[in-house]
Amino acid sequence: MTLFERVKIISKKHGFSSLQTLSERAGLSPNVVYGWKTKEPSAKSLQAVADVLGVSVDYLLGNTDDMHANKKADTSSDDLKEYFDEHPVLKFDGKEIPDAEMKIIKRILEDMDD
Repeated sequence: MTLFERVKIISKKHGFSSLQTLSERAGLSPNVVYGWKTKEPSAKSLQAVADVLGVSVDYLLGNTDDMHANKKADTSSDDLKEYFDEHPVLKFDGKEIPDAEMKIIKRILEDMDD
């Protein structure tokens, strides 16, 4: 599997509607990821995409099957509020969690601080 194919699959799993959206979320030009079909990405661009997807660069490159080797994917050490902000589309049992229910989940988690 190529880098481009792996990025496309994992971005779809994370609910990104397009690779343009992923590129923009990573702070890159809209078509940067599409360019990875034919050319190698810069280390900076690859890291930015890996951070948005919450996976390691090694996973994207196919050097490991452990997609959560990146510490940003480990939500136990990250703030959950930040995680929810970075992952606007979350799924449970393969189905997208509706906005109304996400608001309830966020309120419950915020109340835990009190």
